[in-house]
Amino acid sequence: MIKRTGYADLPLHTGTVPRWLADRMMLLGTEIVRALLMEYGKREVLARLSDPLWFQSLGAVLGMDWHSSGITTSVMYALKRGINAHSREFGLYVAGGRGSYSRQTPQELLSYGEATGLDGLALARDSRLCAKVDSAAVQDGFQLYQHNFIITDEGDWAVVQQGMNTHTKTARRYHWCSASLRSFVDEPHTAVTGENRGKILNLTDKAATQTRSSILALSTGESPDRTMKEICAVARSVSAPGGQLELFPETSPSAQAIIETGRDLVMPRRHQVEADDVDLRRLGGVLATAYESQPKDFESLLLTPGLGPRTLQSLTLVSEVIYGTPSRFCDPARFSFAHGGKDGHPFPVPTRIYDESIRVLGDAIESSRLGWKEKSECIRRLSQTALAIERNCDPKADFDAAMLQERANSRRWGGRTCQGFV
Repeated sequence: MIKRTGYADLPLHTGTVPRWLADRMMLLGTEIVRALLMEYGKREVLARLSDPLWFQSLGAVLGMDWHSSGITTSVMYALKRGINAHSREFGLYVAGGRGSYSRQTPQELLSYGEATGLDGLALARDSRLCAKVDSAAVQDGFQLYQHNFIITDEGDWAVVQQGMNTHTKTARRYHWCSASLRSFVDEPHTAVTGENRGKILNLTDKAATQTRSSILALSTGESPDRTMKEICAVARSVSAPGGQLELFPETSPSAQAIIETGRDLVMPRRHQVEADDVDLRRLGGVLATAYESQPKDFESLLLTPGLGPRTLQSLTLVSEVIYGTPSRFCDPARFSFAHGGKDGHPFPVPTRIYDESIRVLGDAIESSRLGWKEKSECIRRLSQTALAIERNCDPKADFDAAMLQERANSRRWGGRTCQGFV
């Protein structure tokens, strides 16, 4: 058995992200990263990216299908386009990608090392080691097809990579972060996300130290003839009546390796978002903040021409992605109530609201950079107000009414899916 720090079922989806959404994801994702850099710094960006629940919430707030494996590819593509265009300003760089782009990662890191003075060879080695551990040392039935290496100009890094199992049509996402990395072969992951499909071989687990040593001894100190005899003996015992192969007997140090941590995420195959997928109390706080707050609470934002309650709803969820604590991301589906999903669930992407979110957040950040912090403080207060409402008023969202409201106004708000406008 193995130890997991988190898992989620990510159904494999085919198709591509339409350009109208990909460009918006890049713009909003870039502004969110910019806000994180201004508030917390580069290492916090890496820490967020290495949290699978935050990553899934970010994808949902950007308008991707809330449960799909495609979140990994589309979010990293959006961030790579946005971050790398501002690489010198941000002090961040994203290498790699999907398929053939993943194999370009070492060369990209070498080039970045030359530009920044970092050891590009060491970074390329780190990248290869991450991929090797998740494709060879962790044999869980998933073949890696995406690898992104996010690096700062100070040498800190994070890795987001994903594998697929074509037989089960599921994906597993792996997260790494150098800030919390003690060893590449001793519990290196900040999280592994993917559906639990039984026992897997995980030679990176701390409890597998003895196993790694035994493998090393076997490969260097034993003769091939003796090794083959042992393998044949095991095969005969398994094929015998009542025979059973115990990968890790109860007396083995690895027998207690599976540990559930509470950061697990199970994403269903169905497309629709249901009430059980979200924390209705938290969603109620968001809706109350947007539709019931006093104008004076967010005066500098509300003076923005065209800004209404529906945009405040989106901005409240964006605010939480920026300022929320880890416990706030246990229901990523809730963040799809910011900008819907391209598959029409929970509702079509309200493009006009999306554009307002990008404009207002960008304006608030730019004003803050120039010394006027009123708007950026309003963005922060949106999440704080929603949290206070949850604690003090305990409002539970009427899920069906919220869905009806969204769909009734979808055409007016520029609702759009992969099939076109509604």
